[in-house]
Amino acid sequence: MPSEKPLSHARRQAPDAAAVTTSTMPDAARASSVRERDTGTRLLSLHTPVAASAVDDEQSAEMRIETHIYRTIVDGVLAHRLTPGTKLPEPELCQLFDVGRAVVRRVLDRLAHDGIVTLRPNKGAVIAEPTPQETREIFEARRALERSLVALAVERVTHDDLAMLRRQLDAEHAAMHRFDQPSWARLASDFHLRVAALAGNAVLLRYLTELISRCSLIVGLYEPPGYAPCEHDEHTAIVACIEQRDAEGAIARMQSHLEELERRIETTRMRGQKSLASLLGLPEVAPAEDAVPAPPPVKRASRKRG
Repeated sequence: MPSEKPLSHARRQAPDAAAVTTSTMPDAARASSVRERDTGTRLLSLHTPVAASAVDDEQSAEMRIETHIYRTIVDGVLAHRLTPGTKLPEPELCQLFDVGRAVVRRVLDRLAHDGIVTLRPNKGAVIAEPTPQETREIFEARRALERSLVALAVERVTHDDLAMLRRQLDAEHAAMHRFDQPSWARLASDFHLRVAALAGNAVLLRYLTELISRCSLIVGLYEPPGYAPCEHDEHTAIVACIEQRDAEGAIARMQSHLEELERRIETTRMRGQKSLASLLGLPEVAPAEDAVPAPPPVKRASRKRG
């Protein structure tokens, strides 16, 4: 019999407290807990780059820096500071975040993978500009997918799931009333992923995660400033239907909600002429060539020939 392969570092570790606690829960509560943890992973992947396991402190610090840069750019999009076509020059990003080009390029690659930036050969990165046709197709796909997910969520929701959704609504309400646009935008996306997770279908949840990432970009780029990405009252109405086990009502509310969101998209936003630092919400940094003023040219006196 061939010898067993050695366990990986991750598998050799002792189970954490959450895992031990989950194993002692009733079946329904355990399923709800597992769903919520899986949703948390999806929410993290939606807002931050996916990091490999850190093998030392230096790598962990580097991944934290990449996450910070990624989130700063995403928040700039969601807060309407970074508009379609805004250039993201590598040298300026390196200077603003005090990192090397390798770090900046990894972040830009992740942003391009998520559809937030476009990498142009020999011209650098710019904030992506989804076309009207792409916008229609993305919202059409999202409506079709969320219709199925909501129906499954109503069928499988538990009391613990409903308590989680109420906590989500409370967090939205708090962010809305403190006028925290980046947090509200993230929470608006999180709501849809949390509802989808109740369906218990990891494949559909993964597809929706990608669609929501694309929709968040479109909403952040094109929705008129001052508008909420989602209406809190609409989310509340959807939760009420789920709580009543009203599948038709929940589907109708969700479809109307997504249709209204698409109608609010404004694809003729004017672009500003601000610096990259101000667009990212960072303090201005003087260009390296301007840090030390160059001395004035010295004029040499012409020599007269005898």
